[in-house]
Amino acid sequence: MDTKQTLAALAALAQESRLAVFRLLVQVGPDGMAASRIGERLDIAPSSLSFHLKELAHAGLISSRQDGRFVIYAADIGTMNGLIGFLTENCCGGAPCGLGAA
Repeated sequence: MDTKQTLAALAALAQESRLAVFRLLVQVGPDGMAASRIGERLDIAPSSLSFHLKELAHAGLISSRQDGRFVIYAADIGTMNGLIGFLTENCCGGAPCGLGAA
C-alpha cells in the first residue's frame, strides 16, 4: 500500500458511521451483508448509508456484489491488512516492541 492509498483509507475511516460500517463488515466476514441490514443494525438512514458506503468503496476498504435485488457489501481484508502493514512496517526500528500488547 502506498502513501496515497493509506491516506484515502484513513480519511474514509475518520468518520464515526463509516468506521462503524467497516468494523461491522469485518466482523461479518467474507459473506458480507446487504446494505439494508447494515442500515438497520447501525441505525443509519439509507441516504446517509449510501454516501458512507461509496466513500468506503472509493478508498478500497469494501467491495460490493449484486445478489438478486440486494447489494451485498464486504470488507476488503487485503486492503485492511495492507493499511495495518503500512502503519507498522517500521515499528520500533525493527526491534521487538510487543505489537498486540494492550
